[in-house]
Amino acid sequence: MNPLLSPFDTAPFSKLKNEHFMPAFTQAIADARAEIDAITNNPEAPTFENTIAALDFSGKQLDRISSVFFNLNSAETNDEIQKIAQEISPILSEFGNDITLNEALFKRVKAVYDQKDSLTTLTTEEQTLLDKKYKSFSRNGANLNDDKKKRLREIDAELSKLKLKFGENVLAETNKFEMHLTNEADLDGLPEGEKEAAAQMAKAKDKDGWLITLDYPSYIPFMKYAKNRALRKELSIAFGGKAFHNDALDNQENVLKIAKLRHERANLLGYKTHAHFVLEERMAETPEKVQEFLNELLEKAKPAAEREFKQLEDFAKELDGIDRLEKWDASYYSEKLKQKLFNLDDEKLKPYFKLENVIAGVFKVAEKLYGLQFEEVFDLDKYHADVKTYRIYDENRDLVSLFYADFHPRAGKRGGAWMTSFKSQYVENGTNVRPHISNVCNFTKPTASKPSLLTFNEVTTLFHEFGHGLHGMLANTVYPGLSGTSVYWDFVELPSQILENWCYEKEALELFATHYETGEVIPMELVTKIKESATFQEGMQTLRQLSFGLLDMSWHGADPTGITNVKAHEDKAFEGTDLYPATAETCMSTSFSHIFQGGYSSGYYSYKWAEVLDADAFAYFKEKGIFNKEVATKFKDNVLSKGGTENPMDLYKKFRGAEPKIEPLLERAGLL
Repeated sequence: MNPLLSPFDTAPFSKLKNEHFMPAFTQAIADARAEIDAITNNPEAPTFENTIAALDFSGKQLDRISSVFFNLNSAETNDEIQKIAQEISPILSEFGNDITLNEALFKRVKAVYDQKDSLTTLTTEEQTLLDKKYKSFSRNGANLNDDKKKRLREIDAELSKLKLKFGENVLAETNKFEMHLTNEADLDGLPEGEKEAAAQMAKAKDKDGWLITLDYPSYIPFMKYAKNRALRKELSIAFGGKAFHNDALDNQENVLKIAKLRHERANLLGYKTHAHFVLEERMAETPEKVQEFLNELLEKAKPAAEREFKQLEDFAKELDGIDRLEKWDASYYSEKLKQKLFNLDDEKLKPYFKLENVIAGVFKVAEKLYGLQFEEVFDLDKYHADVKTYRIYDENRDLVSLFYADFHPRAGKRGGAWMTSFKSQYVENGTNVRPHISNVCNFTKPTASKPSLLTFNEVTTLFHEFGHGLHGMLANTVYPGLSGTSVYWDFVELPSQILENWCYEKEALELFATHYETGEVIPMELVTKIKESATFQEGMQTLRQLSFGLLDMSWHGADPTGITNVKAHEDKAFEGTDLYPATAETCMSTSFSHIFQGGYSSGYYSYKWAEVLDADAFAYFKEKGIFNKEVATKFKDNVLSKGGTENPMDLYKKFRGAEPKIEPLLERAGLL
């Protein structure tokens, strides 16, 4: 009676118990293995259909179980789920290796690949899938000798466990820290809504006073508004020092092991570094090109960043006599300066961004661009009461996608925001199977007196993740392995980042930015200020993003075997981008989940890379009208629906008519 082993369309969350997962994984792996054996032992000669396509459609049940389990491990985890994750991850890694290191199977794949020039009837999508399948073998050890294959398996099993442990430590550190305040004077400067949320958090834990945590909705407002500099310092150091305390939750050893194992793996496969291995399958192509790209932007942004930092230093000195600006002063004085320059306070904006209205707004934007209709439904199973569920239809009332939206923090949920899927889109037996997509964010919960009101930054985050969501929802490919966000990693941020642009446009804001009490549409004066302030401290922001990209490349773009001190290595990587004095108690690398747990290793630069794409693409929308149907249809048909079926630069050129230029980004950022 295991619900994961009975056929299911939507994930059967309410029927799931932790004890279901291991038996379901075991059975699904056995079934997938049988499917692989059937392909391998097929007596007929290898063809695209009986080998490449069959391989892409194999293991569907295992994929579904994995997506349910690992999404729960991110959004609704507990000790038992984390234990299962540690147990199953190396088993899944081993199974993946059993496929890519299966000589008889690779022989069949290679036989089809070797005759690809004569397979003239293959579509572009089929040719792409053939290339991808061949490379998934060759890039993962199929051509190695037995000793090297054995070592590759050991590395992959160890990496899968290390990455999980890294993430568990970060989550445990985030949950462990609490700043318990009992003197109301310590909350001076904090807006009433934030104080109420902190009091509510304390009450939920049977404590008096107020609780401040390292979750973004609690941490960011305190750093931005709290007058008490000593408490800002305490909170900043706790946040920046996650998993950097030389204790059981310390990640320094994990960072060193992950970097070194990745390097060894790349060398085994014939690549100079992990970055050389990764970037072969990216638009950027080589570490040299990434470095060149980051350095070009650094050259443009650094003078502006230094001017902005000097302005902030002078302002803090003039306002409060601050002699040396520290990291824990950054948000506080930036917010004060922004208010002075633009008379724009996030607290003035928040009443216009009630969460439900912003959700309705992003739906409306998607409707105007792509003809989508959204209906909240209450008959879909969900994993937590906070999750909202929707069915999405096109203009003909055909189902496009199911959508799960999970917007508030809780103890079992990691920080940040992400898009994921519970089911991929593909075409099977003539039926276009539609996807099940999820957005997960961490926005302030409603309080007794106020609904969930978003900062403008949170509004852009919601639009960003929904952009990824559209990439998944509007997928229209034949093969699941090329569907939705299965694209080059430095192309995956284009759909998300371009959608953020609508948040700055009057025509879009007027659709949803209404005062939660009065219903008043956001005044034009505030819209103008949002646009004017959009480039505020853009030089410093760019420098910050570049520093993360450079840190990523420092771990993965060179031989890390000589690195013994994580902090010293990081300080060196940050040398060209540091504005604030260094703090001995903090270390970015030990909680840099994007590159040590998620999929961004050697790929963090792609946020900036995608900004070049999105600024250039949005310039096209601006030229024709931000809701222009012709441009929107071109974007949908050539980017959102196509997944990884073609080279991303070819897809971009089909949409835009030319390769992207860097000038629109520099212009938008005020760096020209």
